[in-house]
Amino acid sequence: MNTYELMLIINPQLTDAEVGEAVEKAKKLLTDEKGEVLAEDRLGRKKFAHNVGKNRDGFYVYMKVKAAPESLKVINHGLKLQETVLRAMMMKAGMEQPVKKA
Repeated sequence: MNTYELMLIINPQLTDAEVGEAVEKAKKLLTDEKGEVLAEDRLGRKKFAHNVGKNRDGFYVYMKVKAAPESLKVINHGLKLQETVLRAMMMKAGMEQPVKKA
């Protein structure tokens, strides 16, 4: 199992309770695929650089998860099917290169 970082952007027109339900659905999807949520951070509402659909902002949620590489396709597909999730991006943790200062 590898460690991944998952960023969700949730519809901003939802109430706080509905945002919580959307996050719990995403967590359930991960655990159904034998994944594990290591950390979760609700970053709040942020403005977009350009509109996504008709939305000017979204509710951002960051998660650090552990999952098997073969289950990523199912997890990503399940997140795209959720109506409340505007965007979802998962990438392997620790892949970024350190910036060298001159």
